[in-house]
Amino acid sequence: QVNSNPVINPVLELGSVTEQVEVQTGAALVETRSSGVGQVIENARILELPLNGRNVTDLIALAGGAVVGRGGEVNGRNFDGSARINIGGQMIYGVEYRLDGADYSNTMSISSLPMPFPDALQEFKVETSGVSVQNAKGAGISAVTKSGTNELHGDLFEFLRNDLFNAQRYFAPKNSTLKRNQFGGTLGGPIKNNKLFFFTGYQGTTIRQDFAQQAFLPTQRMLNGDWTAFAAPACNAGVALNLRAPFSGNRIDPARFSPAAVNITRRVLALAPTPLDECGLVRYSRPDKQNHHQVLGRVDYQFNNRHSLFGRYTAYQFNQDLPYGLTPNNVLTSDTEGNDNLPSHSLSATPI
Repeated sequence: QVNSNPVINPVLELGSVTEQVEVQTGAALVETRSSGVGQVIENARILELPLNGRNVTDLIALAGGAVVGRGGEVNGRNFDGSARINIGGQMIYGVEYRLDGADYSNTMSISSLPMPFPDALQEFKVETSGVSVQNAKGAGISAVTKSGTNELHGDLFEFLRNDLFNAQRYFAPKNSTLKRNQFGGTLGGPIKNNKLFFFTGYQGTTIRQDFAQQAFLPTQRMLNGDWTAFAAPACNAGVALNLRAPFSGNRIDPARFSPAAVNITRRVLALAPTPLDECGLVRYSRPDKQNHHQVLGRVDYQFNNRHSLFGRYTAYQFNQDLPYGLTPNNVLTSDTEGNDNLPSHSLSATPI
């Protein structure tokens, strides 16, 4: 009722007190069929850890006992994405590379072939010692590509590295011009539920940049036979040089020069930047234009719970324009080129 003071006498009953402590533990499984020592780099780390250029071979060092070195300059023998690995103090040719159970070694450069990009790789294992006889070497790296499932899944990606975020190099005449785009995607799913599956992926990489270079070219004064400025301390780290007999005064009679060499030199000077000093120093930029394409396709067929069959196809293409073709007014850039194609395929039956 309104404005009333009711009296309520609650009754409290004594409750029961219970306490339970449960401890569960499981013994770690011990590998009894193989004496190999290794570590698996699973898909979560492959996708989430930062990678320069999305090169999964950089993660091999996470296994311990491994030192990752690049396969050298990208050319007809070395592909981008390959690596030379030293494991357990062994030489680089002591490592066996396998992809989906098949050999994946580059016999020309003693390195791996380009590994699939992160979105197409399921996991890989680095075995540092005690490997089985199928590897035939003291250490091994085995990778497995992704496969399709009963659900349609895929992704799209785009990674950009731009010179706007890079500092200027000390000797560079201007700021860095690096522009690297990496783009692509994957798609996987069923062709027939519980039986036939597909997975495919593509990654494209475009690189555009200018490398700061410097060189020394003969000046017109040198071609006239006067080498006094070139032999001065300013051009030789503070040490004066003198031509030996029969030359005197750091001068050479131009008639002694090879006519063919003089002709080539004049052609080079006509298509090269003007020297900045009497030493013949020239600074220039060498353009680099690269296009990389990587394609992967895989089909899996499940006969039953004990037997399966899969086929995989990978292709890698690398194109690099001649720097001189991009700068025809500078003959000094005519030093490198590249145009490589690498198809690969694998067919495997897996009994369980």
